[in-house]
Amino acid sequence: MLMPKRVKRRKQFRGTMAGKAMRGNKISYGEFGLVATEPSWVKSNQIEAARVAMTRYVKRGGQVWIKIFPDKPITAKPAETRMGSGKGTVEYWVAVVKPGRVMFEIAGVPEETAREALRLASHKLPCKCKIVSKADLEGGASNEN
Repeated sequence: MLMPKRVKRRKQFRGTMAGKAMRGNKISYGEFGLVATEPSWVKSNQIEAARVAMTRYVKRGGQVWIKIFPDKPITAKPAETRMGSGKGTVEYWVAVVKPGRVMFEIAGVPEETAREALRLASHKLPCKCKIVSKADLEGGASNEN
């Protein structure tokens, strides 16, 4: 599963997920992408499950890019433990995803295949997503300005 090789500090604050994604909100590599429509923490095993679902569906054809990386450690304390005695140990790693973030990209397969692969991947993720093409985002960006 994905996780950083090494980090400066073992434990982090929880932080906030306010606002829209300012970075990573364009399709830069592939033709189609999976965009988050709500904020969430995506665990490393959920990213892996989505990747496996996509690559299995396209029968290892085309190319898949993962645009998010779980670099935030989430701690938890054991069940039935009294309050106090410090922060818990790191249990898993998450990627902080804001609305508008392109999480996965795919290219090299027909449109209907790409859309179905991304739909299968979206079912593995904890947030609502939409499937967009490069043309959709390019057109949408110019209309907003």
